Amino acid sequence: MKSIGIDIGTTGICGVSVDAKSGEILKTVSRPNDCFIETDRDFEKIQDGEKIFKKVEEILGELIDGETESIGFSNQMHGIIYTDKCGKALSPLYIWQDGRGNLPYKDGKTYAEFMNSFSGYGLVTDFYNRVNNLVPEGTAYAVTIGDFCIMKLCGTAPLMHITNAASFGAFDLEKYKFTVDLPYLPEVTADFAVAGKYKNIPVTVSVGDNQASFIGSVRDNSFALINVGTGSQISVVQKNSELPKGIEPRPFDGSGYLAAGCALCGGRAFKMIERFIAQCAELATGELPENLYKKIDALLESKDETTMQADSRFCGTRIDTKIKGSYTNIDEMNFTPSDMLLATLNGMSTELHDMYELMNAETKALVCSGNGIRKNPALQKIVRKQFNMPLYFPLYEEEAAYGAALSSMAGSGMCKDLNEARKLIKYKGE
Repeated sequence: MKSIGIDIGTTGICGVSVDAKSGEILKTVSRPNDCFIETDRDFEKIQDGEKIFKKVEEILGELIDGETESIGFSNQMHGIIYTDKCGKALSPLYIWQDGRGNLPYKDGKTYAEFMNSFSGYGLVTDFYNRVNNLVPEGTAYAVTIGDFCIMKLCGTAPLMHITNAASFGAFDLEKYKFTVDLPYLPEVTADFAVAGKYKNIPVTVSVGDNQASFIGSVRDNSFALINVGTGSQISVVQKNSELPKGIEPRPFDGSGYLAAGCALCGGRAFKMIERFIAQCAELATGELPENLYKKIDALLESKDETTMQADSRFCGTRIDTKIKGSYTNIDEMNFTPSDMLLATLNGMSTELHDMYELMNAETKALVCSGNGIRKNPALQKIVRKQFNMPLYFPLYEEEAAYGAALSSMAGSGMCKDLNEARKLIKYKGE
Protein backbone atom coordinates (compact mmCIF):
# COMPACT_ATOMS: atom_id res chain seq x y z
CA MET A 1 0.00 0.00 0.00
CA LYS A 2 1.19 3.49 -0.86
CA SER A 3 0.07 7.02 -0.12
CA ILE A 4 1.00 10.07 -2.17
CA GLY A 5 1.61 13.47 -0.63
CA ILE A 6 1.72 16.68 -2.68
CA ASP A 7 3.03 19.95 -1.22
CA ILE A 8 2.35 23.14 -3.20
CA GLY A 9 4.90 25.65 -1.97
CA THR A 10 5.64 29.23 -2.96
CA THR A 11 8.71 28.38 -5.03
CA GLY A 12 8.43 24.62 -5.51
CA ILE A 13 5.92 21.77 -5.80
CA CYS A 14 6.91 18.40 -4.38
CA GLY A 15 5.28 14.98 -4.53
CA VAL A 16 6.26 11.83 -2.62
CA SER A 17 5.08 8.24 -2.72
CA VAL A 18 5.22 6.65 0.75
CA ASP A 19 5.14 2.99 1.76
CA ALA A 20 2.28 2.79 4.26
CA LYS A 21 3.89 -0.05 6.20
CA SER A 22 7.50 1.14 6.59
CA GLY A 23 7.04 4.90 6.14
CA GLU A 24 9.80 4.90 3.52
CA ILE A 25 9.63 7.45 0.73
CA LEU A 26 9.76 5.33 -2.40
CA LYS A 27 9.81 8.10 -5.00
CA THR A 28 10.05 11.89 -5.04
CA VAL A 29 9.08 14.17 -7.92
CA SER A 30 9.58 17.93 -7.81
CA ARG A 31 8.82 20.86 -10.06
CA PRO A 32 9.75 24.54 -9.66
CA ASN A 33 6.77 26.77 -8.94
CA ASP A 34 7.76 29.28 -11.61
CA CYS A 35 4.16 30.43 -11.98
CA PHE A 36 4.53 34.02 -10.76
CA ILE A 37 2.69 36.64 -12.80
CA GLU A 38 4.54 39.88 -13.44
CA THR A 39 2.68 42.99 -12.30
CA ASP A 40 3.43 46.69 -12.18
CA ARG A 41 2.10 46.99 -8.61
CA ASP A 42 4.88 46.56 -6.06
CA PHE A 43 2.52 45.29 -3.36
CA GLU A 44 1.00 42.59 -5.57
CA LYS A 45 2.30 39.00 -5.41
CA ILE A 46 0.28 36.65 -7.60
CA GLN A 47 0.67 33.27 -9.32
CA ASP A 48 -1.14 31.42 -12.12
CA GLY A 49 -3.29 28.77 -10.42
CA GLU A 50 -4.05 26.87 -13.63
CA LYS A 51 -0.33 26.48 -14.38
CA ILE A 52 0.23 25.22 -10.84
CA PHE A 53 -2.53 22.65 -11.33
CA LYS A 54 -0.90 21.36 -14.51
CA LYS A 55 2.34 20.79 -12.62
CA VAL A 56 0.42 18.91 -9.92
CA GLU A 57 -1.17 16.71 -12.60
CA GLU A 58 2.27 15.95 -14.07
CA ILE A 59 3.65 14.97 -10.65
CA LEU A 60 0.69 12.70 -9.92
CA GLY A 61 1.15 11.09 -13.33
CA GLU A 62 4.67 10.06 -12.32
CA LEU A 63 3.72 8.82 -8.84
CA ILE A 64 0.43 6.97 -9.13
CA ASP A 65 0.59 3.23 -9.62
CA GLY A 66 -1.57 0.18 -8.88
CA GLU A 67 -0.62 0.23 -5.19
CA THR A 68 -1.65 3.85 -4.54
CA GLU A 69 -4.51 3.92 -2.04
CA SER A 70 -4.70 7.60 -1.03
CA ILE A 71 -3.58 11.07 -2.05
CA GLY A 72 -3.07 13.96 0.35
CA PHE A 73 -2.25 17.63 -0.16
CA SER A 74 -0.44 20.41 1.63
CA ASN A 75 -0.32 23.99 0.42
CA GLN A 76 1.18 27.40 1.06
CA MET A 77 -1.12 28.99 3.62
CA HIS A 78 -3.10 32.24 3.55
CA GLY A 79 -3.27 32.60 -0.25
CA ILE A 80 -6.65 32.87 -1.98
CA ILE A 81 -7.97 32.09 -5.48
CA TYR A 82 -11.50 32.69 -6.81
CA THR A 83 -13.22 29.98 -8.89
CA ASP A 84 -16.51 29.34 -10.60
CA LYS A 85 -18.79 26.48 -9.48
CA CYS A 86 -16.94 24.01 -11.74
CA GLY A 87 -13.51 24.82 -10.30
CA LYS A 88 -12.26 27.05 -13.11
CA ALA A 89 -9.94 29.81 -11.89
CA LEU A 90 -11.45 33.27 -12.27
CA SER A 91 -8.49 35.06 -10.71
CA PRO A 92 -4.80 34.62 -10.06
CA LEU A 93 -3.68 33.04 -6.80
CA TYR A 94 -3.02 35.93 -4.40
CA ILE A 95 -0.23 34.43 -2.29
CA TRP A 96 0.71 35.03 1.34
CA GLN A 97 3.32 37.64 0.33
CA ASP A 98 0.71 39.88 -1.30
CA GLY A 99 0.86 43.27 0.39
CA ARG A 100 -2.47 44.90 -0.44
CA GLY A 101 -3.58 44.42 3.16
CA ASN A 102 -0.93 46.92 4.28
CA LEU A 103 -2.33 49.67 2.06
CA PRO A 104 -4.26 52.49 3.78
CA TYR A 105 -8.01 51.96 4.07
CA LYS A 106 -9.67 54.58 6.30
CA ASP A 107 -9.53 56.20 9.75
CA GLY A 108 -5.74 55.86 9.68
CA LYS A 109 -5.92 52.08 9.44
CA THR A 110 -4.76 49.65 6.79
CA TYR A 111 -7.08 47.00 5.35
CA ALA A 112 -5.44 44.41 7.59
CA GLU A 113 -5.70 46.57 10.71
CA PHE A 114 -9.35 47.30 9.99
CA MET A 115 -10.01 43.54 9.98
CA ASN A 116 -7.75 42.99 13.00
CA SER A 117 -5.74 40.56 10.89
CA PHE A 118 -2.58 40.40 8.78
CA SER A 119 -1.73 41.34 5.22
CA GLY A 120 -1.55 38.31 2.95
CA TYR A 121 -4.30 36.44 4.81
CA GLY A 122 -6.98 35.33 2.36
CA LEU A 123 -9.89 37.26 3.80
CA VAL A 124 -7.82 40.44 4.15
CA THR A 125 -6.94 40.15 0.47
CA ASP A 126 -10.60 39.46 -0.25
CA PHE A 127 -11.67 42.51 1.80
CA TYR A 128 -9.43 44.74 -0.31
CA ASN A 129 -10.77 43.12 -3.47
CA ARG A 130 -14.39 43.59 -2.36
CA VAL A 131 -13.86 47.24 -1.49
CA ASN A 132 -12.14 47.86 -4.82
CA ASN A 133 -14.57 45.78 -6.94
CA LEU A 134 -11.93 43.18 -7.83
CA VAL A 135 -13.86 40.01 -6.94
CA PRO A 136 -14.53 38.37 -10.32
CA GLU A 137 -18.08 38.13 -11.60
CA GLY A 138 -19.38 34.57 -11.34
CA THR A 139 -17.30 33.70 -8.27
CA ALA A 140 -18.72 30.61 -6.56
CA TYR A 141 -15.81 29.79 -4.24
CA ALA A 142 -12.76 31.39 -2.65
CA VAL A 143 -10.25 28.71 -1.70
CA THR A 144 -6.57 27.90 -1.15
CA ILE A 145 -4.43 26.57 -3.98
CA GLY A 146 -4.60 23.06 -2.48
CA ASP A 147 -8.40 23.12 -2.37
CA PHE A 148 -8.43 24.44 -5.93
CA CYS A 149 -6.32 21.55 -7.22
CA ILE A 150 -8.47 18.98 -5.40
CA MET A 151 -11.63 20.52 -6.90
CA LYS A 152 -10.20 20.20 -10.39
CA LEU A 153 -8.88 16.68 -9.85
CA CYS A 154 -12.05 15.28 -8.30
CA GLY A 155 -14.75 17.42 -9.89
CA THR A 156 -16.25 18.17 -6.47
CA ALA A 157 -17.22 21.22 -4.45
CA PRO A 158 -14.42 22.36 -2.13
CA LEU A 159 -14.05 20.99 1.39
CA MET A 160 -11.58 23.09 3.37
CA HIS A 161 -9.64 21.75 6.35
CA ILE A 162 -9.56 23.93 9.46
CA THR A 163 -5.79 24.41 9.06
CA ASN A 164 -6.39 26.28 5.80
CA ALA A 165 -9.63 27.96 6.88
CA ALA A 166 -7.91 29.55 9.88
CA SER A 167 -5.09 30.77 7.63
CA PHE A 168 -7.65 32.95 5.82
CA GLY A 169 -8.27 34.91 9.02
CA ALA A 170 -11.72 35.90 10.34
CA PHE A 171 -12.12 32.37 11.70
CA ASP A 172 -13.52 31.23 15.06
CA LEU A 173 -10.92 28.85 16.49
CA GLU A 174 -13.33 27.35 19.01
CA LYS A 175 -16.38 26.85 16.78
CA TYR A 176 -14.35 26.12 13.63
CA LYS A 177 -16.28 28.47 11.37
CA PHE A 178 -15.75 31.75 9.55
CA THR A 179 -16.84 34.91 11.35
CA VAL A 180 -17.73 36.72 8.12
CA ASP A 181 -20.75 35.87 6.00
CA LEU A 182 -19.66 35.55 2.39
CA PRO A 183 -21.53 33.39 -0.13
CA TYR A 184 -18.37 31.97 -1.70
CA LEU A 185 -16.66 30.58 1.41
CA PRO A 186 -16.47 26.75 1.30
CA GLU A 187 -17.60 24.09 3.76
CA VAL A 188 -15.09 23.54 6.57
CA THR A 189 -14.10 20.29 8.29
CA ALA A 190 -11.93 19.41 11.30
CA ASP A 191 -11.36 15.89 9.97
CA PHE A 192 -8.72 14.74 7.51
CA ALA A 193 -11.69 13.81 5.41
CA VAL A 194 -11.92 12.40 1.90
CA ALA A 195 -12.81 15.32 -0.38
CA GLY A 196 -13.30 13.22 -3.51
CA LYS A 197 -11.67 10.63 -5.73
CA TYR A 198 -9.14 10.90 -8.54
CA LYS A 199 -8.83 7.84 -10.80
CA ASN A 200 -10.83 6.03 -8.11
CA ILE A 201 -8.21 6.89 -5.45
CA PRO A 202 -9.45 8.73 -2.31
CA VAL A 203 -8.12 12.30 -2.10
CA THR A 204 -8.18 13.85 1.37
CA VAL A 205 -8.49 17.53 2.23
CA SER A 206 -5.49 19.80 1.82
CA VAL A 207 -3.65 20.70 5.03
CA GLY A 208 -1.87 24.00 5.74
CA ASP A 209 1.88 23.68 5.18
CA ASN A 210 2.83 24.60 8.75
CA GLN A 211 0.65 21.83 10.19
CA ALA A 212 1.63 19.41 7.42
CA SER A 213 5.31 19.97 8.18
CA PHE A 214 4.60 19.31 11.86
CA ILE A 215 2.70 16.11 10.99
CA GLY A 216 5.50 14.98 8.69
CA SER A 217 8.37 15.61 11.08
CA VAL A 218 7.23 15.55 14.73
CA ARG A 219 6.59 12.05 16.00
CA ASP A 220 5.84 13.04 19.61
CA ASN A 221 3.76 16.01 20.79
CA SER A 222 6.28 16.66 23.56
CA PHE A 223 8.69 17.86 20.83
CA ALA A 224 8.71 21.36 19.33
CA LEU A 225 9.31 22.06 15.65
CA ILE A 226 11.69 24.73 14.39
CA ASN A 227 11.48 25.44 10.68
CA VAL A 228 13.91 27.85 9.05
CA GLY A 229 13.35 28.74 5.43
CA THR A 230 12.78 32.20 3.99
CA GLY A 231 10.93 32.93 7.21
CA SER A 232 11.16 30.84 10.36
CA GLN A 233 8.71 29.34 12.84
CA ILE A 234 8.60 27.54 16.12
CA SER A 235 5.53 25.37 16.73
CA VAL A 236 4.31 23.44 19.77
CA VAL A 237 1.07 21.48 20.31
CA GLN A 238 -1.19 23.11 22.90
CA LYS A 239 -4.58 22.06 24.26
CA ASN A 240 -6.28 25.45 23.99
CA SER A 241 -6.25 28.50 21.75
CA GLU A 242 -5.62 31.15 24.43
CA LEU A 243 -2.06 32.30 23.82
CA PRO A 244 -0.02 35.47 24.47
CA LYS A 245 0.10 38.27 21.92
CA GLY A 246 2.65 37.45 19.26
CA ILE A 247 1.95 33.71 19.34
CA GLU A 248 -0.59 32.50 16.83
CA PRO A 249 -2.95 29.62 17.71
CA ARG A 250 -3.50 27.44 14.66
CA PRO A 251 -5.93 24.52 14.41
CA PHE A 252 -4.21 21.17 14.19
CA ASP A 253 -6.14 17.90 14.32
CA GLY A 254 -9.52 18.93 15.74
CA SER A 255 -8.46 18.17 19.32
CA GLY A 256 -5.57 20.57 19.83
CA TYR A 257 -3.77 23.60 18.43
CA LEU A 258 -0.34 24.50 17.19
CA ALA A 259 1.08 27.47 19.02
CA ALA A 260 3.09 29.10 16.23
CA GLY A 261 5.68 31.81 16.66
CA CYS A 262 6.51 33.20 13.23
CA ALA A 263 9.58 35.26 12.32
CA LEU A 264 9.08 36.98 8.98
CA CYS A 265 12.75 37.26 8.17
CA GLY A 266 14.16 33.92 9.32
CA GLY A 267 16.66 32.58 6.81
CA ARG A 268 16.21 35.73 4.76
CA ALA A 269 18.27 37.55 7.41
CA PHE A 270 21.24 35.24 6.82
CA LYS A 271 20.82 35.57 3.06
CA MET A 272 20.92 39.34 3.50
CA ILE A 273 24.28 39.31 5.28
CA GLU A 274 25.69 36.76 2.80
CA ARG A 275 24.67 39.09 -0.03
CA PHE A 276 26.29 42.06 1.76
CA ILE A 277 29.61 40.21 2.12
CA ALA A 278 29.43 39.13 -1.54
CA GLN A 279 28.95 42.76 -2.59
CA CYS A 280 31.98 43.75 -0.50
CA ALA A 281 33.98 41.06 -2.32
CA GLU A 282 32.76 42.42 -5.64
CA LEU A 283 33.87 45.91 -4.63
CA ALA A 284 37.35 44.59 -3.82
CA THR A 285 37.83 42.18 -6.73
CA GLY A 286 35.44 43.33 -9.43
CA GLU A 287 33.69 39.94 -9.41
CA LEU A 288 30.55 38.93 -7.52
CA PRO A 289 30.95 35.50 -5.85
CA GLU A 290 28.12 33.12 -6.71
CA ASN A 291 27.76 31.36 -3.35
CA LEU A 292 29.63 32.03 -0.13
CA TYR A 293 27.83 29.59 2.16
CA LYS A 294 30.57 26.92 2.24
CA LYS A 295 33.20 29.54 3.04
CA ILE A 296 30.90 31.02 5.68
CA ASP A 297 30.44 27.59 7.28
CA ALA A 298 34.22 27.16 7.43
CA LEU A 299 34.66 30.67 8.85
CA LEU A 300 32.15 30.06 11.64
CA GLU A 301 33.38 26.56 12.47
CA SER A 302 35.62 27.88 15.25
CA LYS A 303 33.70 31.10 15.97
CA ASP A 304 31.58 30.69 19.11
CA GLU A 305 31.32 34.18 20.61
CA THR A 306 30.84 37.78 19.61
CA THR A 307 30.09 40.98 21.50
CA MET A 308 28.24 42.40 18.50
CA GLN A 309 24.47 42.12 18.81
CA ALA A 310 21.93 41.82 16.01
CA ASP A 311 18.19 42.31 15.92
CA SER A 312 17.33 40.16 12.89
CA ARG A 313 13.77 41.44 12.45
CA PHE A 314 14.68 43.13 9.18
CA CYS A 315 11.22 42.44 7.71
CA GLY A 316 9.31 43.56 10.79
CA THR A 317 6.95 41.24 12.67
CA ARG A 318 3.37 40.02 12.27
CA ILE A 319 2.36 42.51 14.95
CA ASP A 320 4.40 45.47 13.72
CA THR A 321 5.63 45.53 10.12
CA LYS A 322 7.42 48.84 10.79
CA ILE A 323 10.01 47.29 13.12
CA LYS A 324 13.49 47.31 11.60
CA GLY A 325 16.55 45.22 12.36
CA SER A 326 19.85 46.54 13.64
CA TYR A 327 23.45 45.76 14.56
CA THR A 328 24.63 47.23 17.87
CA ASN A 329 27.49 47.12 20.35
CA ILE A 330 29.94 47.48 17.47
CA ASP A 331 33.55 48.43 18.15
CA GLU A 332 36.77 48.42 16.16
CA MET A 333 37.59 44.90 17.37
CA ASN A 334 34.35 43.14 16.46
CA PHE A 335 33.51 44.92 13.22
CA THR A 336 34.38 41.85 11.14
CA PRO A 337 32.47 39.56 8.76
CA SER A 338 32.62 36.63 11.20
CA ASP A 339 31.23 38.69 14.07
CA MET A 340 28.47 40.09 11.89
CA LEU A 341 27.54 36.61 10.64
CA LEU A 342 27.52 35.11 14.13
CA ALA A 343 25.52 38.06 15.52
CA THR A 344 22.93 37.54 12.77
CA LEU A 345 22.55 33.85 13.65
CA ASN A 346 22.30 34.73 17.34
CA GLY A 347 19.54 37.20 16.48
CA MET A 348 17.64 34.62 14.46
CA SER A 349 17.80 32.10 17.29
CA THR A 350 16.90 34.69 19.92
CA GLU A 351 13.76 35.76 18.06
CA LEU A 352 12.55 32.15 18.01
CA HIS A 353 13.57 31.57 21.63
CA ASP A 354 11.73 34.68 22.81
CA MET A 355 8.56 33.38 21.15
CA TYR A 356 9.09 29.93 22.67
CA GLU A 357 9.36 31.52 26.13
CA LEU A 358 5.99 33.22 25.59
CA MET A 359 4.41 29.82 24.91
CA ASN A 360 5.30 28.56 28.39
CA ALA A 361 5.66 25.10 26.89
CA GLU A 362 7.38 22.05 28.33
CA THR A 363 9.17 20.21 25.56
CA LYS A 364 11.84 17.53 25.54
CA ALA A 365 13.53 18.19 22.21
CA LEU A 366 13.54 20.27 19.06
CA VAL A 367 12.83 18.84 15.63
CA CYS A 368 14.55 20.94 12.95
CA SER A 369 13.34 21.29 9.39
CA GLY A 370 14.02 23.57 6.47
CA ASN A 371 17.31 24.16 4.69
CA GLY A 372 17.94 27.31 6.72
CA ILE A 373 18.86 25.15 9.71
CA ARG A 374 19.52 21.75 8.12
CA LYS A 375 22.42 23.18 6.11
CA ASN A 376 23.70 25.64 8.71
CA PRO A 377 25.87 23.91 11.36
CA ALA A 378 26.61 27.20 13.11
CA LEU A 379 22.90 27.92 13.61
CA GLN A 380 22.36 24.37 14.87
CA LYS A 381 25.06 24.89 17.48
CA ILE A 382 23.53 28.21 18.61
CA VAL A 383 19.98 26.83 18.81
CA ARG A 384 21.08 23.71 20.69
CA LYS A 385 22.87 25.86 23.28
CA GLN A 386 20.21 28.56 23.65
CA PHE A 387 17.27 26.15 23.97
CA ASN A 388 19.33 23.60 25.94
CA MET A 389 17.66 20.68 24.16
CA PRO A 390 18.70 17.92 21.79
CA LEU A 391 18.04 18.50 18.08
CA TYR A 392 16.42 15.88 15.85
CA PHE A 393 16.45 16.01 12.05
CA PRO A 394 13.77 14.13 10.11
CA LEU A 395 15.15 11.46 7.82
CA TYR A 396 13.15 12.89 4.93
CA GLU A 397 13.49 16.54 4.00
CA GLU A 398 10.14 16.75 2.18
CA GLU A 399 8.35 17.30 5.52
CA ALA A 400 5.16 18.97 4.24
CA ALA A 401 4.65 16.48 1.39
CA TYR A 402 5.40 13.62 3.79
CA GLY A 403 2.91 15.08 6.29
CA ALA A 404 0.30 15.31 3.53
CA ALA A 405 0.80 11.60 2.83
CA LEU A 406 0.55 10.70 6.54
CA SER A 407 -2.61 12.79 7.02
CA SER A 408 -4.10 11.07 4.00
CA MET A 409 -3.29 7.66 5.47
CA ALA A 410 -5.27 8.68 8.57
CA GLY A 411 -8.14 10.27 6.67
CA SER A 412 -8.61 7.45 4.17
CA GLY A 413 -8.52 4.70 6.80
CA MET A 414 -5.12 3.26 5.90
CA CYS A 415 -4.09 4.06 9.50
CA LYS A 416 -6.29 4.11 12.61
CA ASP A 417 -5.62 7.79 13.25
CA LEU A 418 -3.04 10.54 12.81
CA ASN A 419 -0.96 9.49 15.82
CA GLU A 420 -0.58 6.00 14.39
CA ALA A 421 0.48 7.43 11.04
CA ARG A 422 3.08 9.68 12.70
CA LYS A 423 4.76 6.66 14.29
CA LEU A 424 6.24 6.03 10.84
CA ILE A 425 8.47 9.13 11.18
CA LYS A 426 12.19 8.43 11.53
CA TYR A 427 15.06 10.73 12.45
CA LYS A 428 18.60 10.76 11.14
CA GLY A 429 20.80 8.34 13.04
CA GLU A 430 17.96 5.97 13.93
